[in-house]
Amino acid sequence: MIDIEEHKLQVEAAVDYLREKIADPPEVLIQLGTGLGELAKAMQGTTTFAYEEIPHFPRSTVTSHAGNLVVGRLAGKSVAILQGRFHFYEGYSAREVTFPIRVLSLLGVKTAIITNASGGLNPQYAPGTLMVFADHLNLLGDNPLRGPNVDAWGVRFPDLSQPYAPELRKLALTLADRLGLKETTSGTYVCIPGPSLETPAETRYLRMIGADAVGMSSVPETLVALHGGLRVLGLSVVANVNDPDNFQPIHIDEVIAAAGKAEPRLQQLIIHILAEMSL
Repeated sequence: MIDIEEHKLQVEAAVDYLREKIADPPEVLIQLGTGLGELAKAMQGTTTFAYEEIPHFPRSTVTSHAGNLVVGRLAGKSVAILQGRFHFYEGYSAREVTFPIRVLSLLGVKTAIITNASGGLNPQYAPGTLMVFADHLNLLGDNPLRGPNVDAWGVRFPDLSQPYAPELRKLALTLADRLGLKETTSGTYVCIPGPSLETPAETRYLRMIGADAVGMSSVPETLVALHGGLRVLGLSVVANVNDPDNFQPIHIDEVIAAAGKAEPRLQQLIIHILAEMSL
């Protein structure tokens, strides 16, 4: 059984630590995924907290994840950026993976933009496609809300009939069209445990059950954000496209490089979304 009282104390300690040090409480949370850590450079008036200095924050063990919380202003909004995330495959539970999301939700964040790099399953996608989440499939085998519920944080059975805010999805797609970001689409994301990448048979199966892109993150964070009452926008850079009938080796360094190449387009889109979104 999960020790929910200990978890509550740890979350509250992190919240208290940050509340004392952040003068302008963040309105928007942005979680940056694999190869997507540069957005913080566009912020103004930043304060940076290494994850290890925040009480009870997990430690990122993936080299492409910097492991910093950066708070400042971006496109007229008070923003908290998580440079790097934690993954189930690193050995963390889903509850531990989502610890920063829970902390920031209790600091008063109302909107979460969750980003990642993924593998394409839809044959119409090309490497570098930006996918706006329409829905997701959770094949992780764990749920961050498992165990005793903290009623003050959210309801026991959160509704997921529209997990990704329709108004934010519409805004993202409209702005992508206006900005000429032609390889932008909407699709369903599937989260798997990892760290092994998909076999041809698994790729075929994931496509058959309705997924357009696959990755090893983002769904736990979305669940905790929704549980905490946040609006969520999911954005993925499709780094490669998997064809199960002509399968090619997948190397993680190539995925990181492809995500980095597409990152300026994602940054442009996020900045314009922030500028035009209502809070």
